[in-house]
Amino acid sequence: MRAVVQRVSSASVTVADRVIGEIGHGLLALIGVEKDDSVADVEYIAGKIGDLRVFEDAEHHMNRSVHDVNGAVLIVSQFTLAADCRKGRRPSLDAAAPPQIARPLYEQVVREIAARGLPVATGEFQAMMQVALVNDGPVTILLDSRKRF
Repeated sequence: MRAVVQRVSSASVTVADRVIGEIGHGLLALIGVEKDDSVADVEYIAGKIGDLRVFEDAEHHMNRSVHDVNGAVLIVSQFTLAADCRKGRRPSLDAAAPPQIARPLYEQVVREIAARGLPVATGEFQAMMQVALVNDGPVTILLDSRKRF
């Protein structure tokens, strides 16, 4: 499982000209589920997102988590995070999990983060979405449950 996590001042997801999820200060997490992912991958990614210390403390060091700053998390499914672009010009999406596998794992990430007491908003699984954000910093973190990077 992969995630791109961005510290944001605000973020929103729109589907068919209707805002379906939005947050103020917090994290935008784009989640890509791969074929071989399991509950262990969910726990790793959800734990990292909830505990990442990417918010500044009084000394301007990134030392505080989204929970520490009373932030929220916007979680958006993005299967293209599983793309392999090493060969040719068209991304291979062979590693992406099919919807019947990806949806329950994505939904479990949402539940795990909400269970930490964090306000959570989401996109719409398998929908064409427009994601708007104001990246604060900018701060962007790449996560991979298999620790390939």
